[in-house]
Amino acid sequence: MITIIDYGSGNLKSIKNGFLKVGAEVSISSNVDEMRDAEALVLPGVGAFGNAMTQLKEYREVINKHVEDEKPFLGVCLGLQVLFGESQESPGVEGLGVFEGDVLHFPDSMKAQGLKIPHMGWNKLQMENPCPLFEGVGPEYMYFVHSYYVNPSDRNIIAATVDYGVEVPAAVCRGNTFATQFHPEKSGEPGLKILKNFVELI
Repeated sequence: MITIIDYGSGNLKSIKNGFLKVGAEVSISSNVDEMRDAEALVLPGVGAFGNAMTQLKEYREVINKHVEDEKPFLGVCLGLQVLFGESQESPGVEGLGVFEGDVLHFPDSMKAQGLKIPHMGWNKLQMENPCPLFEGVGPEYMYFVHSYYVNPSDRNIIAATVDYGVEVPAAVCRGNTFATQFHPEKSGEPGLKILKNFVELI
């Protein structure tokens, strides 16, 4: 069973429907005990880093234990960003610290290049380091909506990037912990293939 963490931030129905389309058993829960027993956890999210971390306070321990136990974990969009230590969006707010690094705002100078902030719409992946989440998925177009991007200390965890004025890590991967900046559930068949790959890891 896949458990989607309901912490009051994110379009939970959309990601749940994505998993249902690939035949997964999936539930949405805000119960810590259910998360503790889950075979896999999914952390979606939209909104601000600081607000998300306030909402995640009671789930920090169970998330970190799940990752430490090397059980499958998938973060999506803001659910990727909160896995890092801190974000320029919310100075002084501590992230989950699963990965070393921080979260940066797109440079305002990008506007002079005709690039809008937020980065919204379809962008083509550039595959970087091997990751089982992308088995059978090439440099496909994925759907993004974000104004901040992660800056990992260890570049080896970056599975894919996109070019949006700067090199944007689109997905990270370490062990059984995965996260995407894009929304796989809104990215058509290639996105559903990513969700199916995640299910097959369980």
